[in-house]
Amino acid sequence: MNLQQFRFVQEAVRQRLNLTEAARSLHTSQPGVSKAILELEQELGIDIFARHGKRLKQVTEPGEQVLACIDRILCEVQNLKQLGEQ
Repeated sequence: MNLQQFRFVQEAVRQRLNLTEAARSLHTSQPGVSKAILELEQELGIDIFARHGKRLKQVTEPGEQVLACIDRILCEVQNLKQLGEQ
């Protein structure tokens, strides 16, 4: 579990579950984003996203809870960066 995976999940949601657009926004590859999200889901033991084939269709109910945690964690990371700059 790492911050990069969290950013990928967050950006996938921001880009309306379009991993190609999420990857473009994050300046990385779509397969890398997909793999990182799958690895996070495996590590957590839950599906963050419901899929149809390889496409993301929606955020699952447990995924909503994970997303809320990710948002808090990334907000706190930003707060720590700001503290370091002061």
